Amino acid sequence: MRAKHPKLGGIMLALSDDPRSTQVWQQGAQGERKLGRRLDGLATAGLGVLHDRRIPGSRANIDHIVVGPGGVFVIDAKRHSGRIERRSVGSLFRPATKLFVGGRDKTSLVQGMAKQVAAVHRALQDLPEPATVPVQPVICFVEGDWSLFAKPFTVDSVVVTWPVRLEADLRQGAALSATQIAGVADRLARKLPVA
Repeated sequence: MRAKHPKLGGIMLALSDDPRSTQVWQQGAQGERKLGRRLDGLATAGLGVLHDRRIPGSRANIDHIVVGPGGVFVIDAKRHSGRIERRSVGSLFRPATKLFVGGRDKTSLVQGMAKQVAAVHRALQDLPEPATVPVQPVICFVEGDWSLFAKPFTVDSVVVTWPVRLEADLRQGAALSATQIAGVADRLARKLPVA
């Protein structure tokens, strides 16, 4: 019987072990692709759909951007398990609302949307009237557990929802005409390159 070289065994282990961060990234990427396929169907309905856009000057990206009659939706796809809920915390004089997933405080996901929204606002700033283009941050849980009578909710102005409901909501609104939708989507495609 051949003896195994101790250093080689360690190298093989290092090459074959899948670090937790890689697993989480792959799981998130699957969620992004799953939601992306759903959103692609909206393009045939005249909505502008962009995927995986790089934030200039950063290594960060925006999962999805949809331009529809209601404005621009900056969408972060998440694939988490557990009950998704909004909880009121704090005191009577300092109320606060937080996002919980599976009993864990995930409000940091909401806070992470600010950089993405700022990038979209910068991309739109030299439009003739950029202030008239509403920009709505959205976190869409492609998996997760929602209560029986759940409705989308907001935490710090970020909408928290699921794919079927998001798809329906993206078709609503009257802020932008078909011509404006096409123009805004084109501008965002040029200013925010594919990651």
